[in-house]
Amino acid sequence: MNIHWLKLGVFLALGALGGFAYYYFIGCASGTCAITSNPYISTGYGALMGAVLSWERRKHSKTTSES
Repeated sequence: MNIHWLKLGVFLALGALGGFAYYYFIGCASGTCAITSNPYISTGYGALMGAVLSWERRKHSKTTSES
């Protein structure tokens, strides 16, 4: 198994767990909050944030052409 996919899976799971925990412990009782009033949306949003955090950050090398 490629380490990239394992890292992505771990970050997705942790993000989803964090999103659900945010819904459960903080949440929005009135139902007017778009993300935190629904457990499915907050879990999905957390998983999405986990996926974004798992992306590799690469420095782009600047190539200069000598004329």
